[in-house]
Amino acid sequence: MVTSCVRGLLFARGASAAIVACLWFGGVAAAQEGWPDRPIRMLISFPPGGSSDAIARIVQPGLEKRLGQPIVLESRPGAGGMIAIDAVARAAPDGYTIGLGGAGALGGNVALGEKTSYDPRKDVAPVTVLSASPFILAAAPWFAGKSVPDIIALSKREKTAIGHGGNGTLMHLTAEMFNQMARTKLPLIPYRGIAPVVTDLIGGHVALGIVDPPSAVAAIEGGKINAVAISSAARFPRLKDVPTFAEQGLPGFESFGWFGIVAPARTPPAVVARLNAALVAELNEPSVVERIRALGAEPMPQTPAEFSAFIVREIDKWTKVVAASGGLPK
Repeated sequence: MVTSCVRGLLFARGASAAIVACLWFGGVAAAQEGWPDRPIRMLISFPPGGSSDAIARIVQPGLEKRLGQPIVLESRPGAGGMIAIDAVARAAPDGYTIGLGGAGALGGNVALGEKTSYDPRKDVAPVTVLSASPFILAAAPWFAGKSVPDIIALSKREKTAIGHGGNGTLMHLTAEMFNQMARTKLPLIPYRGIAPVVTDLIGGHVALGIVDPPSAVAAIEGGKINAVAISSAARFPRLKDVPTFAEQGLPGFESFGWFGIVAPARTPPAVVARLNAALVAELNEPSVVERIRALGAEPMPQTPAEFSAFIVREIDKWTKVVAASGGLPK
């Protein structure tokens, strides 16, 4: 293959340039054909024990069988998930380093104007979304508002606050989007994570909170807090009786947390395609679907092109929310 390539280029650019070019292209082709021939590192954006780590461990065994190589999970937490994605963006584009990142590191942080060393729209190759989990507008049991219209009406005569999981998080952006779309001015109270929001809702220390299924479903099903609205476009299977924001007068309201797999930019398309095929097949396995749902999430397999477009849409959506807010604390 290399010999025929060189012959075709000898007179066009000179023998040296032709040989270098053809050897390079030949090497890339050979690498793609033999990929993978050694273990693959998956850099995870958050510490062990969290949702991202759990999702990685759910897909790891099946991915190893489908690709025929070990998948080595490596935790790289910090900076809201950006450290791991930065490492992926800087890695060799050979398919042996991939990253599991979340909605913040792959979108929300850009919208907030965070200083990032990479641009998720250009510096990584999206492979697929793994899972998505909506947010829940929850209320303390004593709070009179049982629906979105109730809360909007009460906001005109009461100073009701919304707790969220921390400044700069997607829960924060979701709460701000609610204020904008509902035309309310509810104070937004940052917490250090979602669990303390749920605790304060149960204790009656805050009236409303933006929470997620893993943290709040048990309290909702136990009657300790009330679920007012789901932030996804469709109802959440685990909480089928809870209407969406859109059903309650806020059309187009959609927000959810998600995790996806990316590779370095310029990773050969054939490698990205094989990674995608293996992951999508795994996400369609009934046992995998069941385990992801047990975490309070839904599988969300996509093509690389769909994931790339999704990242752009997410950044555009949250950039508009931040701009309309006049500036949000990070």
